[in-house]
Amino acid sequence: MQISDRQILSSHHDQPNKTSRIASVSRTTGETDVQVTINLDGTGICNAATGIPFLDHMLHQIASHGLIDLDVQAKGDLEIDDHHTNEDVGITLGQALSLALGDRKGIVRFGNFLAPLDEALIQVALDFSGRPHISYGLEIPTTRVGTYDTQLVREFFVAVVNHSQMTLHIRQLDGINSHHIIEATFKAFARAMRMAVEIDTRRAGMIPSSKGVL
Repeated sequence: MQISDRQILSSHHDQPNKTSRIASVSRTTGETDVQVTINLDGTGICNAATGIPFLDHMLHQIASHGLIDLDVQAKGDLEIDDHHTNEDVGITLGQALSLALGDRKGIVRFGNFLAPLDEALIQVALDFSGRPHISYGLEIPTTRVGTYDTQLVREFFVAVVNHSQMTLHIRQLDGINSHHIIEATFKAFARAMRMAVEIDTRRAGMIPSSKGVL
């Protein structure tokens, strides 16, 4: 039973002579204790220790292919199962991502990538629209990869979407190996996100919407 729910959010956008898109979020509940720090303009450095080895591996894919620096530290009730930790890492990552983006002025906003991994082929399209939505089209043939419950892939992305306020579409065009399907998804997500958070110099700090707001 959840006995507490505490969140600490911080961001740093302005430094002399440059803009820094770095954010840290801490989330503590009766089930988990999660800290995430993200640098959208990093080099792909990742330090992930969630207690869930496969999730750590996928977070490394996000950092490496998204060219973001990511530090994720989590302790959770893994003696029950991985669900709470997996979801709360997604929630906290989504919050840190939104905080690092700030008012989202000048970003490309949209991203799309098609990632192959052997026989698997996954397409991800996303939009930092301010409107959370996920269309999830993975058909993962096994219930587990190692000890990781493959149902948790969707739960992770739902949490990220809801708390970063992005629109996310994931489509599986091919694939029969569960590990390949999931890893290709995280790689495609990272590449699409990298595209979307890039600064569009032609926008000159404008909100990337014809409405003028997101």
